[in-house]
Amino acid sequence: MEKAILVNLSTNQKEKLEAEESMNELAGLALAAGAQVVGKVCQVRSAVSPKLFIGEGKVEEINRLKDELGAELIIFDHNLRPSQQRGLENALQVKVIDRTQLILDIFAQRAHSNEGKLQVELAQLSYLLPRLVGKGIALSRLGGSGIGPLRGPGEKKLEEDRRRIQDRIAKIKHEIRNVQKRRASQRQSRKESLIPLVSLVGYTSVGKSSLFNALAQETTFTSSQLFATLDPLVRRAYFSDGLYFFLSDTVGFIRKLPVELITSFKATLEEVNESDCIIHVIDLSAPGSEGQAEAVSRILSEIGASGIPRLRVYNKIDLLPDKDDLLMRNQQAAADSIYVSAKSGEGLPALKTKLRSLLYKDLEMFEMRIPKDRQDILDSLPRWSLVLKKQEKGDYYEMQVMANPQRMLDYLPYLEGGEKNCGKKPVF
Repeated sequence: MEKAILVNLSTNQKEKLEAEESMNELAGLALAAGAQVVGKVCQVRSAVSPKLFIGEGKVEEINRLKDELGAELIIFDHNLRPSQQRGLENALQVKVIDRTQLILDIFAQRAHSNEGKLQVELAQLSYLLPRLVGKGIALSRLGGSGIGPLRGPGEKKLEEDRRRIQDRIAKIKHEIRNVQKRRASQRQSRKESLIPLVSLVGYTSVGKSSLFNALAQETTFTSSQLFATLDPLVRRAYFSDGLYFFLSDTVGFIRKLPVELITSFKATLEEVNESDCIIHVIDLSAPGSEGQAEAVSRILSEIGASGIPRLRVYNKIDLLPDKDDLLMRNQQAAADSIYVSAKSGEGLPALKTKLRSLLYKDLEMFEMRIPKDRQDILDSLPRWSLVLKKQEKGDYYEMQVMANPQRMLDYLPYLEGGEKNCGKKPVF
């Protein structure tokens, strides 16, 4: 485990107030990457140094601290320019990485699917391409062990020249476009079946995977570590009456999410854009929960998903003393916020009720009796309705479907009954 020193620079009052929270998050990222944080250094400075990012006096302080603590790695809570990174490594004679490189390293460790590995490799190579300046430290940093070097699927490309890396980037982009086409085809199939898609989004480590497991009855891996799960999942989630929807679990967001990741993970993030509803999961027990929620909202806006209906689901209420008061708020029918504990299950019935009302607000339940010789009707039903039940009875099929009432006007002779989506008495 590499010993690391974390460095933060504040150039204004806002950054100064956020420095402690940002450094705590950086420490969590370092731990997730496999580093041991042995020291933290903060500086308040009116402007960033073009040469070394921080002041020369602070560089000398870090140099002494590094020798004293035996640190092998310096992690900056910012994005460094290639020249600043090289200057710092020359001055400190130790490996220096920035926040982007640290996050890329974590993603490389956590990607398991072929799609995930491709997207991580593209992000890594896009980040490293401008840093290929020669045979010195900048290039040697690409290989080797520990945190920072390009790892995973891109490791075999470490010594390639700029042109070959560009060729590799072009090839990966082509493969990712194929992924996008497959996903687009899958999304089109889902749209044609009228089954809604719900995407879980949220800051990393807010309990998205736990909520996914609770709603979809899955047993996917969960952990308190940042970015514990990376590859997206889509599963069916059922309501008590047999209705269901597709539930998608996406990668966790974070402040200062590297632009390379947003670009490279476009194929994955497009799943969010195609959602009928977004569940924005927020860790209500976290000290900076509102700041985290704002960061997620900004990213959703960046990827064009700000106009999709959204539920704010405040998770981990089991850790709060006023959870009973919070659960009472779930009874407000017009509220777009739900309070739950994915761990204990409290609040989940209210969330499902809200989801059912939102996803099926334009549909109603109908009972139908269709003669077996009307195969044309039997074949067309799945294209414009949700077929929930189909039972053979003599010369007929008894069926239960969810459909738009306007579409049912052409099938009145085959209706046995129906009911409002809210569960009232039959309308026919």
